[in-house]
Amino acid sequence: MAHGRARDERKERQWRRWISQWRASGLSVRAFCAQHGLADASFYRWRRVLERRATQQPAFVPVQIVADTRRPQASALELVLADGRALRVAPDFDATTTASDRGDSRACSGTIG
Repeated sequence: MAHGRARDERKERQWRRWISQWRASGLSVRAFCAQHGLADASFYRWRRVLERRATQQPAFVPVQIVADTRRPQASALELVLADGRALRVAPDFDATTTASDRGDSRACSGTIG
C-alpha cells in the first residue's frame, strides 16, 4: 500500500472480500472487525485506499462508429429588402449553370416577391 512498493494483489483481493462481506452483513465496522479478528484502523485504511483506487481507474465505454446516412441539410438563402421584397435562393442553386443556360454573364437568379 505504501508508495514505491508493489501491490500485493492477494492481499488486495482479500480486503475487497472483507469489505464486501461487511457491507452485506449490516454490522458496524467495529463488530465486523472483532468477528473477523481485524484491526479497525486497517479496515478503515483499506476501505479508503480501495475506494480511491476505484475512482482513479479509467472507465472505458464501448463506442460504435456508424456512417451518417443522412444527407447534409443545405440551407436556403433569403434576402429580404427594406421594402418587403425578398430574394430566395434554393439550396441546389448553381449560379454557373443558371447564367450559362440563360446566356447571361451575370450570375443572379431567384424570385423577388
